[in-house]
Amino acid sequence: MRIQQRSRWLFTVLAIAGTALSPSAPAPRPNIIYILADDLGFSDIGCYGGEVQTPNLDALAAGGMKLRTFYNNTRCCPTRASLLTGRYPHEVGMGHMVTLASATYEPGPYQGFLDPRYPTLAEELRKTGYGTYMSGKWHVGERRAHWPRQRGFDRYFGLISGASSFYEITPAERNKRFYALDDADYEIPSEGYYATDAFTDQAIGFLQEHQRQRRQDPFFLYLAYTAPHFPLHALEPDIARYERIYTAGWDSIRASRYRRMQEIGYANARYRLTPRTKGIPDWDRQADKAQWVRRMAVYAAMIDRMDQNIGRLIKALKNNRTYDNTLIVFLSDNGGCAETVSTEGRHDPSKKIGEKGSYASIEEPWANASNTPFRMYKHYMHEGGIATPCIIHWPARIRPKKGFSDGIGHVMDLMPTALELAGASPPGLPGKSLSYLWSNKPEAVRSYCWEHEGNKAIREGHWKLVRDFDDAAWQLFDMKADPAEMNDLATQDTARAHHMRQTYLAWERQVGVRPFKGKRYGMEK
Repeated sequence: MRIQQRSRWLFTVLAIAGTALSPSAPAPRPNIIYILADDLGFSDIGCYGGEVQTPNLDALAAGGMKLRTFYNNTRCCPTRASLLTGRYPHEVGMGHMVTLASATYEPGPYQGFLDPRYPTLAEELRKTGYGTYMSGKWHVGERRAHWPRQRGFDRYFGLISGASSFYEITPAERNKRFYALDDADYEIPSEGYYATDAFTDQAIGFLQEHQRQRRQDPFFLYLAYTAPHFPLHALEPDIARYERIYTAGWDSIRASRYRRMQEIGYANARYRLTPRTKGIPDWDRQADKAQWVRRMAVYAAMIDRMDQNIGRLIKALKNNRTYDNTLIVFLSDNGGCAETVSTEGRHDPSKKIGEKGSYASIEEPWANASNTPFRMYKHYMHEGGIATPCIIHWPARIRPKKGFSDGIGHVMDLMPTALELAGASPPGLPGKSLSYLWSNKPEAVRSYCWEHEGNKAIREGHWKLVRDFDDAAWQLFDMKADPAEMNDLATQDTARAHHMRQTYLAWERQVGVRPFKGKRYGMEK
């Protein structure tokens, strides 16, 4: 009798185990981490051809996939709005930039904070049982009613506003740029603080807390670094690794990046190296080379430090045994930044660039190298403004892929991707899930539109129509044959250009685009 009972018990246990291990049983929902860099150029990291040491990002790319074509919205606030809502920025109130907490605003496409009528990714994931955490730069709502905890995040630490010193909050910044921990103002330490490290510390802390308290639930982490956005601030040991490299100058760096991009299979015969932007001097004729070398060395050190911190995050995931079933996506909010901040009066001339009290940017000459091989920069709709490196890594589902994946994606696709993996239905979003990239589904031909500060573009399939704010003419490019946008076909294919323009204008009316009449910050063009 006992043997029969024991046999029945063993059969039951094995049956249950067999069901749990059956290939047809649903896999556990993944943890999801979106990592957003700030003002990172297209070719700055190693696995996209850059000379900056990024071994941790390179390892994620080697163990997953890296995309040849992925788009952002060319500026901080609009990109963050699309990432968080899965919609075009104008639809959700971020057609331009954030409005200060004390400022008046007109409700609508340019109100300067996320419209509460549209749920965020955090709000939707929390409904499905995910723990939701954010560390880093928010920049989509400065009034407390629009802070991260009011938009679906269980925990938050970071910079509510935009650019800030990596070491301190200066008197000039105190009234409009500030830190928060959850719903409270946060005073950063007077010494020993560095923003990139602090954002990672808090992110890891949130995940460890989640592991202790909610081990059975998946988590979503949005880690929004401010690196390598100006001001150029980095630690001297990191800077020292790069100063000799950049004595070669921007012409040599662009050429060497382009060669590496050819070697790693990115810059094939279709990708030509665009000419140096008009107005940028030949490096050999540039005065004060030491100061320019220092700028780029600090910038590289900021990227290096960000990569070190991503390595710390990966180590924490492995220690928590959550690494294999965690989807990690890395991208930048816009292309390399040509803005100059030298006229703002924030730089202490007694300080070296990179030190506390300094305030500088890489400016146009180095931004041109940062975006190799593309044209233009942040703010603009040419590839140098809207194309971003994109790494997708998920050991449980994505097999390592050599070379670059040719599928096309957009930052607004990240919300429907996460919701699909969480088992939720996207609420009628223009973005589409990126799961086709690793599930052998066919890629649908899609169209994308952009507008920022009067710069405009539409891409339909492999055709792209672009117009700069200071140029009345639209330019048409065949991105399949000419991805660096070197050959304008607008006067040759007038019917296509007209059709795409009409499609774009219909989109403008739909989302509420209006003529831009404000100041184009920092662009001396």
